[in-house]
Amino acid sequence: MAVKKIIKCSNCGVFNTDNDYCSNCNTLISHQKKRELKEKAIKQAQVEEAIHKIENPNLAERLKKHPFIVYKIIGWILYSAIMVVSAIGAGLAWFIAMVAAG
Repeated sequence: MAVKKIIKCSNCGVFNTDNDYCSNCNTLISHQKKRELKEKAIKQAQVEEAIHKIENPNLAERLKKHPFIVYKIIGWILYSAIMVVSAIGAGLAWFIAMVAAG
């Protein structure tokens, strides 16, 4: 025996039985379909963000790949400085966490 789903349309107020769309105003009323569409939109946004990051690297990465050697050297120096500061920050955060833990 199949279970019937009766859903009230939030747009026009008509009750629909086993439909994904309202029979009166054709509005999407299925919660499962809404969830699937939302998940699909979130995945698409993540893909677009990843493509944007690949196509638009940061300043240090762009300078490292520059054809002019002086800019390339500046890029490597900047990249190295960022890495050193990040390593110091990570070490400091680890040390503070260890001291706080006792």
